[in-house]
Amino acid sequence: MSHRDSAAGEPVSTPGATRERSQGTRRLGLIVPVVILGVLVAVLGVGLTRDPSLVPSPLIGKPVPEFDLPPVEGRSLGLSSADLRGGEVSLVNVFASWCTACRWEHPLLMALEDEGVVPVHGLNYKDAPEDAAAWLDTLGDPYTRTGADLDGRVGIEWGVYGVPETFVVDGEGRIAYKHIGPIDERALQERILPLIERLRQE
Repeated sequence: MSHRDSAAGEPVSTPGATRERSQGTRRLGLIVPVVILGVLVAVLGVGLTRDPSLVPSPLIGKPVPEFDLPPVEGRSLGLSSADLRGGEVSLVNVFASWCTACRWEHPLLMALEDEGVVPVHGLNYKDAPEDAAAWLDTLGDPYTRTGADLDGRVGIEWGVYGVPETFVVDGEGRIAYKHIGPIDERALQERILPLIERLRQE
C-alpha cells in the first residue's frame, strides 16, 4: 500500500517516522557537543604538555644580528656581534634588574662563570644604568661582557619575547638555541650543556 495522498501526491507522515526523525535529531544534538569537547580537550592537552621554553625562533641557525652596545655602568667591556664571532661557543643571557625570574637563574649563571664552563655574556634589557650596576654589584657578576640595551632595540632584533632569555651562540656567531624563561638545572644539564659540547666538537 502506498503512503501517498491521492490528491497531492505527497508522502504521508506517519507517527513512527516522525518519532525516528525526532530521536535522530536529539542524538545528533548530543553527539556534536561531545565531539567538539573532545577536540578542545585534545588541543588543550597538547598545549599543556609543551615546554614553553621550546618556542621556536626564526633566528636559529642564523648569524646574530649586527649590534654594538656599550658596557653596563661600572663595567669595562661592552658587547657586540663581533665579540660573538671569536671562535668560541658562548651564552648570551638577556637580563634586567627589574626581572624577578632573573634572580632565580642567577646562581646557575654564577656557577657557570666560577667553574669556567662557558663564557656568559649579558644583554641588559631596558634597564636604568644605576639599577643594572647595583644589581650586579649585589648579586655578583657572572658575565664576561655586558651590553646595555637601554631602549630595547637590540633585544627586538634578537627576537626577545621577555626577560630572562638565553641564547647559545656557536663559534662563528650563529644562534644555535634559544631558551625562554629562567634556566633551571634540568634545562642546563639536558639541553644547554650537551649542545655546547656538541658545538665545540663540530
